[in-house]
Amino acid sequence: MSAAPLSILSVAYPLAPVGSDAVGGSEQVLSALDRALQAAGHRSIVVAQEGSAVAGTLHPVPRPRGPLDEAALRRAEDETASAIGAVLRTEHVDLIHLHGIDFHAYLPPPGPPVLATLHLPPSWYPMRALDPPRPRTWLHAVSASQNAALRCRQDARLPPIPNGVPVEELARFRHARRGHALMLGRVCPEKGQHHALDAAHAAGMPLLLGGEVFPYEAHERFFAEEVRPRLDACRRFLGPLGFARKRRLLASARCLLVPSTAPETSSLVAMEAAACGTPVIAFRAGALPEVVEHGRTGFLVEDAGEMAQAMARVGELDPEEIRHVARERFSRSRMAADYIALYRRLAA
Repeated sequence: MSAAPLSILSVAYPLAPVGSDAVGGSEQVLSALDRALQAAGHRSIVVAQEGSAVAGTLHPVPRPRGPLDEAALRRAEDETASAIGAVLRTEHVDLIHLHGIDFHAYLPPPGPPVLATLHLPPSWYPMRALDPPRPRTWLHAVSASQNAALRCRQDARLPPIPNGVPVEELARFRHARRGHALMLGRVCPEKGQHHALDAAHAAGMPLLLGGEVFPYEAHERFFAEEVRPRLDACRRFLGPLGFARKRRLLASARCLLVPSTAPETSSLVAMEAAACGTPVIAFRAGALPEVVEHGRTGFLVEDAGEMAQAMARVGELDPEEIRHVARERFSRSRMAADYIALYRRLAA
């Protein structure tokens, strides 16, 4: 006899939309799990910002207007809590899966089990988030390095589930290689677009930057002061990219740059590049050494100067070997299967 279908309520960070074209990693993971649940015959309910694209049933929270400041976040958290409460009053839910860094602000009262995925460095969460008072509430990391840095009650902590990407969908798409480097991601100081631009200038290589400047004051100032002055005819900012355009650029790039200065918990874009057979040059930050195999799928470097030197060496790496590593390690179907198995175990 087959197991009964599950009903899963997924809750996104309220200040960013969910969908296959989302910029943020947590939103991309939630979107992938939403589609996998529906495809497997389960019920997916999603609380996320209005305008999100989901396979299941969306319960939207209003999109903030104006700057994304503390007041906007507090309003969005209150609206998220209200939406969760409305779902729980009217729907059967087997498990609630929280993805936002602020999940503690709308942790529901005792009821269905809660799983909180920590997509960001543990030190970025307040202590009360890592010590949830609610019963049947579990936390987990998405990489070994993040898990090692996690300080929370052992009875609330689960083993990590590594992220995954649509490896086969990316690997099937082939494109003639161009001469440019590529960097993709949210535009903010810790992602290090200024380091990528410095490396590209030093290497004499064109660079394309894809990503979104969200209306946080610090992010807009960083773009104006550190990114825009470094742009020129060969180093260009493209803005946000949908999946199809991102895939085309990843498949045609000479290399992907990941100059993050934050302790990254994973790197979906580095996994996507590997699936396209594209070498990744990354700083040794957080989990990036778990994703990039130095001298096999890319190079790990310490600064923009070393990044520029590595950009001249990417021709030494075999794209088919890089694709092989991606198929072996970064499958999104494996990630989804691991989560669904965990949902069933926690809901039992």
